[in-house]
Amino acid sequence: MSHDIVIRGGQLYDGLGNKPASGDLAIDDGLISEVGEVSGRGNREIDAEGLTVSPGFVDLHTHLDAQIGWDPFMTPVSWHGVTTALMGNCGVTFAPCKPTDRELLAGMMETVEDIPKHAILTGLPWDWEDYGGYLDAIERLEPAVNVCGMVGHCAVRFYVMGERAVEEQATPEELNKMAEVVGSSLDGGAIGFSTNRYPPHKLPDGRSIPGTFADPKELVEIAKEVGPRNGLMQAVGADFNVLRQMSDTTKGRVLFSYGTGPQPGSGNAQAERLKELCKDRDITAITQVRGSGFMFGLQSNLPMGGETWNKLRAMDFQGRLRAINDPETYSKLVEEGKSSERRFPMTNVYYLGTGETPDYTTPAEDNIGSLAEAAGEHWIETFLRLSRESQGKGLFNLRMFNQSLTELGDLFKSEHCFPSLGDAGAHVSQIMDAGWPSFTLAYWVRESGLYSLSEGIRRLTSAPARVLGLKDRGSLEVGMKADVNVFDADRVAERQPELVHDFPGGAPRYIQKSIGYKATIVNGHLTLEDGEHTGTRAGSVLRLGN
Repeated sequence: MSHDIVIRGGQLYDGLGNKPASGDLAIDDGLISEVGEVSGRGNREIDAEGLTVSPGFVDLHTHLDAQIGWDPFMTPVSWHGVTTALMGNCGVTFAPCKPTDRELLAGMMETVEDIPKHAILTGLPWDWEDYGGYLDAIERLEPAVNVCGMVGHCAVRFYVMGERAVEEQATPEELNKMAEVVGSSLDGGAIGFSTNRYPPHKLPDGRSIPGTFADPKELVEIAKEVGPRNGLMQAVGADFNVLRQMSDTTKGRVLFSYGTGPQPGSGNAQAERLKELCKDRDITAITQVRGSGFMFGLQSNLPMGGETWNKLRAMDFQGRLRAINDPETYSKLVEEGKSSERRFPMTNVYYLGTGETPDYTTPAEDNIGSLAEAAGEHWIETFLRLSRESQGKGLFNLRMFNQSLTELGDLFKSEHCFPSLGDAGAHVSQIMDAGWPSFTLAYWVRESGLYSLSEGIRRLTSAPARVLGLKDRGSLEVGMKADVNVFDADRVAERQPELVHDFPGGAPRYIQKSIGYKATIVNGHLTLEDGEHTGTRAGSVLRLGN
């Protein structure tokens, strides 16, 4: 008997947290057909001797809603073993959308998520009005990985209330209409509804986005439509009282963004708060897997203002590199740097180094401020020196969120908090966290030992698949969809981030490739081999109820 694909002789991790078993895995017609000893040959054989075989990873927080229009390979997440990605987070989506509101929604996505408005307007077909139509358009793009989407509160409010959506409360009639639109969106395939109550998320005119200050009863009315359909509700910036109301109304799954501070004991304290919140409720928190917030360097963002710095900012990369090696320009940059006010504390900034993999785990005491003091330099001299030594490629990471890995580790021990929040497709020239699955395996499993490999894989596969309501993915069992990764658990890691200009109009973004992935299979098709795309795009749009 022959099979489409046979993965031969690997360590099979089922994604459910069980101990691994040595064996083979066969794939036929997009499904896992045999697990264990496979006697038949495969039309394609993958040698997994000494390698880990796992289900494909599930990314619960992306903003690839726009990028998928011009990058159906969905990089960088597809380089890091992700086979299913959730879009539509944080209340900002492109549907429902009246034709007259397209520019408005694009502008909102630009200011909230740092996705260029021009790229959004020119890179998507914009041939829909309702959310089901948006999913139809995405399906026609033939994505490389599976995608599912939530309908966003901001778009729903604009669709129903118009300009009043920004600052006014909804009337009873508008509440009913919004709930109806959300229900129709789920009937059209959205797997849930997302909302945003984070005031710093702004419209282009500086006002907070629609729904930020909406009366919680609005979310309760919407939840009455989401719950009976077994949909997901997602929130950012919502307090625990709002999360409780959402959960108690839907009687179902709620997902939200979380984190911890650097103070000793804060990780355990946040875990205890979460435990109490989740008591008798199906609520899941996700957070970044390391310190994150802003990344800069000569190739991308620059840390200072001033006449000479602004001239440097206007140059291309090679021009910048020449400029910092010019003694006169260098002196002016240092002078301005010493006299200008800092944009952020250097005690929270860390150099990622020049190795094959970035150093995200530098001890707190080895920040740029400390490096400068040890070298007898001003920090701006340290920045310029390291930029010179790295030929301009060196990058610096500002840890705004989850500054302490120790405290974050204590939070990650919670059964209710999962590694995620890579924000792929958003903040594209500010951060690069889309490689979060690879970091989870490299640091939280291999280096720190917080998770066993079985548990780490469970938290990347079946656990988030359950949050999405997916019953046919997330484990290596016969009859499940064949989303599979083959990787070297001793090597898997992220490569150094780099800035490229491959968005529509040449707009910049960070990308980050991976190390250690032998193969990624989506719906039974080999989509990546040795970390590179094969050209096959086998993803599906996963709709609620299908």
